[in-house]
Amino acid sequence: MAHTPSRSQKPRSKTDAAERLPLVVPLVQTPAEEPSHASRDPHPHAALDRSAMASLAQFTGGLSPHAMIDAWSDWAMHLGRAPGRQLELMERWRANALKLMQFASAQALDQPAEKPFKPGPYDTRWSHQGWDKPPFSLWQQGFLATQDWWHAATSELRGLRRQNADRTGFMMRQLLDTVSPSNFPLGNPEILEKTRATGGRNLIDGAARCADDARHILAQEHRPVPKEFALGKVLACTPGAVVYRNDLMELIQYSPTTSDVQAEPVLIVPAWIMKYYILDLSPENSLVRWLVGQGFTVFCISWRNPGAEDADLSLEAYRKQGVMQALDVINDIVPGQKVHANGYCLGGTLLAIAAAAMARDGEDRLASVTLMAAQVDFAEAGELLLFLDESQVAFLEDLMWSQGYLDRPQMSGAFAAIRSEDLIWSRAVRRYFLGEPDLPTDVTVWVNDTTRMPARMHSEYLRGIFLENRISAGRFAVDGKVIALKDISGPVFVIGTETDHIAPWRSVYKTALFTDCDLHFLLTKGGHNSGILSEPGHRGRHYRIGHRPALALYRDPDTWLAAHDPVPGSWWPEWSKWLARQSSGTVPARQPGTDPNYPSITTAPGTYIHRT
Repeated sequence: MAHTPSRSQKPRSKTDAAERLPLVVPLVQTPAEEPSHASRDPHPHAALDRSAMASLAQFTGGLSPHAMIDAWSDWAMHLGRAPGRQLELMERWRANALKLMQFASAQALDQPAEKPFKPGPYDTRWSHQGWDKPPFSLWQQGFLATQDWWHAATSELRGLRRQNADRTGFMMRQLLDTVSPSNFPLGNPEILEKTRATGGRNLIDGAARCADDARHILAQEHRPVPKEFALGKVLACTPGAVVYRNDLMELIQYSPTTSDVQAEPVLIVPAWIMKYYILDLSPENSLVRWLVGQGFTVFCISWRNPGAEDADLSLEAYRKQGVMQALDVINDIVPGQKVHANGYCLGGTLLAIAAAAMARDGEDRLASVTLMAAQVDFAEAGELLLFLDESQVAFLEDLMWSQGYLDRPQMSGAFAAIRSEDLIWSRAVRRYFLGEPDLPTDVTVWVNDTTRMPARMHSEYLRGIFLENRISAGRFAVDGKVIALKDISGPVFVIGTETDHIAPWRSVYKTALFTDCDLHFLLTKGGHNSGILSEPGHRGRHYRIGHRPALALYRDPDTWLAAHDPVPGSWWPEWSKWLARQSSGTVPARQPGTDPNYPSITTAPGTYIHRT
């Protein structure tokens, strides 16, 4: 059933992207405001410069070589004038060499010896028992000793910018990983053992997979979702209906499974960097399905995957046509009730902006706000800061200017590089040398179902929110007026995950620093995705939870951590009980599509989820 014109936005015109992207960002900026003529680049040949940088960016995967050169130059000059640090590094080299010699002697005499150098916590390359026997153990220890020395060489140095120290260390790790003995068939005991066992079949199968991967990368082909994980049948299969659609999102209302539901509905605002169904994966680990089963009326936004024609979409468009429009529709379908709003990752950042703007304007439509692995302050945003400075952002802006968007593969490289030893090299060894296929899971299917970022919106996010940290600095404006997180007065529930490398939990915790409202902070075991997907019955799970009353004094994250013991089990029931406490009671269940103004457009999961 087609949606009515009254519920759809007019298509955007395809104007020149160079005329749309702001080149100079004012001190306080409303994301949707158009740049004035004076703010555009006055240089007549600027387009030539941007085209050259965009072409270079295609070869570097979006990483700015200027930022890399700047980091190495800064490091080399400061180390060159530091004879004390040089002496320290020479002493470390000597100590590492002695440790290696002692270990090698013990191995040669067949004496037990503890390995002097240990791999990192996410480094799974050395799990095979063959790495405990010479000569492989010596090669491994030599590699780890070199890695240890370079870690010391690129550590903090007086006068050296902290970001450049981190960058040189990061780049050196990437370079060393390319020559790790685990990457070479003759240097890896696991590859040799598998080759002997299969008569070399593993190498033949691996070569075929390597050629297939190269073809997909060069052709920029999107791999379809495997049939055994079909969307709407196996994944994202919670029953419901799309009750509203515009050019930016579909709003899904899920069918109730209980006779009564809480009066206040729940709106889920997912990140647009990936598709929404990370929160509605398989039936056994679907947060959406579980929440429906707890007696809540659940709505969820499914963002449209933008193309080059959407280059002018702004962050403000995502707020207005996404969060605010969804709230308007929900208020029409469920009149007289406030809404429990839940934002995940970037969706949580956007929800925090929307909630602060609503509080400033006296809008009292939110019963509560939940932020899952979402940051409102980016001063301590973890290793992703390695990829962001003025040079890097300008480089990405030029790339987006040329193609109208930032493609997901151009972002996934940065996420994978942070844990390259596991996400890149170990996978490559398994796939190309051990001949082991990637066995798809619901999570990996979702990870590979990529999306794009509109050029203007992503530029505003990277520059205004991430690089310049405007939200917590009091320099982010909505509708021409600055917002403040402390204006939010309703209850807030914040969730961080212990090993999150995208939104580190201490950064997520800083929501407590910039708000004065009643706040619960929950820290759960797992990473950015695995910590959120922590369904009841999931083995080995635990969480910590604490309550900060309104206007209470601030406690730093380490003090908070020491004061709260882990609780075994899933955090989902804890959050559900908190939502119920913020609700006003139960009412008869609501079926989607029964409102005459919002009939069912199509069944869940809708159509935007299938857009590649």
